[in-house]
Amino acid sequence: MVRSSHARFRRSTPAVALATAAALALAGCSSDSGGKKADEKDDSGVSAGRANTPRLTVALITHQAPGDTFWDIVRKGAEAAAAKDNVKLVYSADPNAGNQANFVQNAIDQKVDGIAVTLAKPGALRSVLGKAKQAGIPVVGLNSGLADWKKLGLLEFFGQDESVAGEAFGRKLNGVGAKKAVCVIHEQGNVGLTQRCDGVRKTFEGSLENLYVNGTDMPSVKSTVTAKLKQDGDIDHVVTLGAPFAMTSAQAVEETGGKAKVATFDLNKDLTGAIEKGTVEFAVDQQPYLQGYLAVDGLWLYKNNGNYTGGGEQPVLTGPAFVDKSNVAAVSAYAEKGTR
Repeated sequence: MVRSSHARFRRSTPAVALATAAALALAGCSSDSGGKKADEKDDSGVSAGRANTPRLTVALITHQAPGDTFWDIVRKGAEAAAAKDNVKLVYSADPNAGNQANFVQNAIDQKVDGIAVTLAKPGALRSVLGKAKQAGIPVVGLNSGLADWKKLGLLEFFGQDESVAGEAFGRKLNGVGAKKAVCVIHEQGNVGLTQRCDGVRKTFEGSLENLYVNGTDMPSVKSTVTAKLKQDGDIDHVVTLGAPFAMTSAQAVEETGGKAKVATFDLNKDLTGAIEKGTVEFAVDQQPYLQGYLAVDGLWLYKNNGNYTGGGEQPVLTGPAFVDKSNVAAVSAYAEKGTR
């Protein structure tokens, strides 16, 4: 039972942070984000005064692929919370679920005070997350894994309901008159990406086909999308599941000279500029900065005051929200800072 696991966490005595950045650097990138001075501003421009609480070490482990700038925004949010909360943040990432599990095990071995993890492939993390629970280390989920975080005994979850976001996306496509679309999946086996496309299909009144690409190879993404557009001239919308893939798909559309428009999930600085120019029609914002921030802040609150959101039963939803030409100007300033 999820609630019983929370009880075990509450009975455990907060451990003194034993991990060091060097020890976990072997497992990924280390970031001593708690080192900011009082009143030093982070990338969002928010004052980052440090809390007067015991020093904690938190491991943030994601399925970030090389070059995926979405995760840079997640990390900035986590770093801002770490600076405020007197937390040493240790960041590790790999799209390979087995490597992600190894990072979690390394964090357990280093006796960190808390773990924040994404659950793109939850089955691969089930065993090691059980070990974290046995060790009395609280774990929160973020971004991916809304359907599985409670089953795996996590304390909290911060993210977007991908199915709901997909359904909203499908209705948006109906509203702009789309008839035939492809949904570009850049990582096979990622449950969150599949849920997005399935959600779109549920409400979209036109036809939707999944198109699988190698998200770690952008030239390959471009050639695959280009080939599909040349093969089927009736495609009027390319749906991508991340900002970098939207930008690459927009290049493919331009090169084919077709009529297709690009719409996407997630934002970055280049993407908001593309919306302003009309290169990309719209995007769904799940607020990755907020996901990273809340994950770290949630662990700090739990360790210092026993707080956890949603009664251990409900997630904290950070999206979806649509960004298009009507409101992109309000978002662009934050995107320029790399925080949206």
